[in-house]
Amino acid sequence: MKTIIKSGFFAVLLSALFTVSYAQKPKEVGGAMMYPAKNIIENAVNSKDHTTLVAAVKAAGLVETLQGAGPFTVFAPTNDAFAKLPAGTVESLVKPENKATLTGILTYHVVAGRLDGKALAKLIKAGNGSATLKTVAGGNLTARMNGKDIVIEDAKGGTAKVLISDVYQSNGVIHSIDTVLMPMSM
Repeated sequence: MKTIIKSGFFAVLLSALFTVSYAQKPKEVGGAMMYPAKNIIENAVNSKDHTTLVAAVKAAGLVETLQGAGPFTVFAPTNDAFAKLPAGTVESLVKPENKATLTGILTYHVVAGRLDGKALAKLIKAGNGSATLKTVAGGNLTARMNGKDIVIEDAKGGTAKVLISDVYQSNGVIHSIDTVLMPMSM
């Protein structure tokens, strides 16, 4: 009887370990591997697709926050997403006198909790096609499905497509997006 219980326990343990390691394996983003054991900043600084975002996070003084325990869900605009903004916008935002505005925009891309693609899809389904996500900036984002793609709508009606989802971090999850999201106040 004890042998059966021990065997069952080890089978469950192995199954759990396999599931966790399978669900949270490293993923390549911007030419670099993103490791689930590293935090958001430790991974993001290695992505060639997110250098503008990393520079903006540094300028806003948010590095320490995004290295914190979290968990956070970050909708991370690519360099191409920032390039869609009007000429001079990024250069203006990273100036010290615009730190509050930059912080507001960046924290609008962050939701408390760990919402991977499955969790987002489940919320969208439960919301009959859309899910409202409260950002740490205090605004709302709306998540929807467009075919098999998750799209995020900002307060101004702009939309961002999730390009790479489920980039797991020790303190959350990142979804790489193709457009910078804007809060209502911007």
